[in-house]
Amino acid sequence: SVRNLVPSQAKLLALEEGLCVVATAPGDSVDFVSRCFVPKAGIAEDPVTGSAHCTLVPFWAERLGKTQLVAHQISPRGGELHCEHRGDRVIMSGQCHLFLTGTIHV
Repeated sequence: SVRNLVPSQAKLLALEEGLCVVATAPGDSVDFVSRCFVPKAGIAEDPVTGSAHCTLVPFWAERLGKTQLVAHQISPRGGELHCEHRGDRVIMSGQCHLFLTGTIHV
């Protein structure tokens, strides 16, 4: 069901609250799956969203009764995250794609 979602970007933009809309469900071969839509920031669908998993991991850890979770964000590019719920922290690892480099001068 999550994979087949076709959200209306116009309706997501019209929502009064929130920047990001996340859909999630239990996974078949992973603990949970998700998709993340952020049209208010100019991102129709984010491929893999670490910040969303900072909320999703505690949500699923409580429901599944475990602290080590494997997640799959099933956007068209998609990605798998290995996550650990550590109370007030979420630790994530996985493969990443470099999309920006730069220098900050303070």
